[in-house]
Amino acid sequence: MQGPSRSDAPMILLEDVHLTLTSAAGAVNVLRGATLSVAAGERVSLVGPSGSGKSTLMMVTGGLERPSRGRVQVGGTDFAGLDEDALARFRRDTIGIVFQSFHLIPTMTALENVAIPLELAGRADAFAAAGAELAAVGLAARALHYPGQLSGGEQQRVALARAFAAGPRLLLADEPTGNLDTATGRHIIDLIFAHSAERGTTLLLITHDRDLARRCDRVLHMADGRIVESDGAQGIAVLGGR
Repeated sequence: MQGPSRSDAPMILLEDVHLTLTSAAGAVNVLRGATLSVAAGERVSLVGPSGSGKSTLMMVTGGLERPSRGRVQVGGTDFAGLDEDALARFRRDTIGIVFQSFHLIPTMTALENVAIPLELAGRADAFAAAGAELAAVGLAARALHYPGQLSGGEQQRVALARAFAAGPRLLLADEPTGNLDTATGRHIIDLIFAHSAERGTTLLLITHDRDLARRCDRVLHMADGRIVESDGAQGIAVLGGR
């Protein structure tokens, strides 16, 4: 029997993913057999205590960190078959990432920051498309301002515009409201959900906020480097195993 086609494959598929890092104190097992499947268009949140491996799982899913062992597949593409250059191109074209820290280039305007991935992709309309993305997050009037001239909420909106600029099939958001006040954070989350729904983008959201997590289709719980349970329409199920 043939395996699933790329179109039928989950947007995210992690199978028994382990990641061991070395430190001055010795080896640290950050991921210990994480297993996860997320369907295309699904919105999933990941919660758990600090140090449980949530951000590392996101880094592995985004191809920013290679696992020590296990399978990582996004949109039907197995990362094991990609060298670093191919993985960078795949990430540029397929995955948008929003971090807690905005990671904007301080010497570039908001417009230039959003245009970067489009220019790297060879888009002739990079700046026009970047301007449209800034307008979509309400920042058309701030396009020529530098990050240092923007508030925290405005900087995160620039980061969000940049993440969506290339039309990613998957958005990874790691505590995107962590550096913002409550009202501003709520606005950023509303934008993330609205954009994801409008464009059919799969969303993996890492958060400490349980109320925010419950806005997603499923809430996954992580502990000790493993996804241990899932809350959703089907109740609670234990995932993975040792």
